[in-house]
Amino acid sequence: MKISVILGHPYNKSFNHAIAETVLTTLQSNGHTVFFHDLYQENFNPLVSPGELAGEGFEPAVQAHQEEIRQADGIVIVHPNWWGQPPAILKGWVDRVLWNNVAYAFDENDNGGGVPEGLLKVKSALVFNTSNTPAEREEKVFGDPLDRIWKKCIFDFCGVRNVYRVMFRVIADSTEEERTQWLKEVERIVNRYYPRE
Repeated sequence: MKISVILGHPYNKSFNHAIAETVLTTLQSNGHTVFFHDLYQENFNPLVSPGELAGEGFEPAVQAHQEEIRQADGIVIVHPNWWGQPPAILKGWVDRVLWNNVAYAFDENDNGGGVPEGLLKVKSALVFNTSNTPAEREEKVFGDPLDRIWKKCIFDFCGVRNVYRVMFRVIADSTEEERTQWLKEVERIVNRYYPRE
């Protein structure tokens, strides 16, 4: 399988990077082809340009991302919870890569107000998040917005129905033993969704 792995965290010694490394190692051990993007390392430009909105096309780097996502059989997203949202660079990746006629399409008589057809051939998507907000507060006060964003607002819109998301918390107070166990959980999840070919 071809799996797209997208990492959105600026600090290369973060637990998000450790998650991404575990994902990559596991996928490669299982014989999958991996498209990996550390968006900060690549200095990905998250800003949609006026020309893109006007249909004048995308720069080559964005076109490459779009072509990869068209080919992907699976996708793994790794990012922290910032204000109940992905970091801006990852939001910009969604804005520019999961574009009309790339990840979804509207009927030719639809001006964009209807329900689109999802175009991604991704069979399953994994989202790994980190947070410093305790689970009870996240759910009772905020309603777990990241779950809604990824499952309903993004992947369902693009035709991906099988989405599994896990949040590791509280990162700031976590021990080495906890982090080791969490990485083992990451490995188990990746093996379950993307087993050896």
